[in-house]
Amino acid sequence: MAEGGGDRQHPQNLQGILRMAVEAGSASDEPAPSEPMSEERKAWLREALADVCKGQMDEVEQMKECLEILRREGSKVREGEEEEEEEEQEEMEGALELLSELCENLDNARDLMVLGGLDLCLSQCLFHPQSGVRWRAAQLIASCAQNMPEVQCYLLGQGALLRLLQLTDTDPHPTVRVKALYAVSCLVREQEAGLQAFLSHDGFSVLMRGMQSDNEKLRTKSAFLLLNLLTAHPEHRDTVLSMGMVQQLVSVLRSPHSSFHEHVLGALCCLVDDCARGVRDSQNPALGLEELLNNKAKELKGREECQEELEFCERLLSTCFRGQPPEDNGMDR
Repeated sequence: MAEGGGDRQHPQNLQGILRMAVEAGSASDEPAPSEPMSEERKAWLREALADVCKGQMDEVEQMKECLEILRREGSKVREGEEEEEEEEQEEMEGALELLSELCENLDNARDLMVLGGLDLCLSQCLFHPQSGVRWRAAQLIASCAQNMPEVQCYLLGQGALLRLLQLTDTDPHPTVRVKALYAVSCLVREQEAGLQAFLSHDGFSVLMRGMQSDNEKLRTKSAFLLLNLLTAHPEHRDTVLSMGMVQQLVSVLRSPHSSFHEHVLGALCCLVDDCARGVRDSQNPALGLEELLNNKAKELKGREECQEELEFCERLLSTCFRGQPPEDNGMDR
């Protein structure tokens, strides 16, 4: 047990908080006060702490009001009155935006889960006919899931990842696709259960298609997530190679130059480093990768903002076309 008593109970009310604050002040390194705390000082501290507690309660009440709006507007039967529908949509969008802002506070994110807000998002808002509601719902899920294992596990248990991958892959509105992928990222990065669900739903194929879309933001975020996952989880490299990912990435590199090519080249480096199969795939003459990399290197030379991209090109050329092929470790077949 840590010195000082690891089993000490946290205060359950304002008076307990006040007592703990006074005790903490007395136990500090400063000399003990010569006189007990005055009633005026106690009153001031009570008021300050009450304001803090009230602020937290106010936020919970705000979340409840937002959820009431979402439930009310989401349950209405549409009768084709355009002006009324626009007003209802604006209310829902405003409620989702406020919830996202409030749930940057991790305590609020947990409270929203307890209040049923995440269930409402999954069952109703992500399926809403208006794209403005769908993307704000995905944004809210991302806000709640970020750095919150408890919320991540709950969302995964409710099947959120599959729906978010579907939105990323097929939604007709570009912003919905981008926000859904952001939420996917919040559920799978540094989250083993999320990564396993991602694999079971063929998530790497979704990223591949995202990189081939005409949406610049989606291409960039898809390539960045692929690079992040391959860097953090090289054990899944063979799964990605078996999908023909090297060929797909080289195809993407042949598109007009874009900043996201840096992530694509980084992902290729992950696939060839100490990996015989990845090198063999890259050396396929039909890909023409060596010539492509040499041309890119010439184009990028001298451009300070492209320094890392140039280093990736040089690394790929050195690994695949200028050095000895790596030994096959048995995992790359």
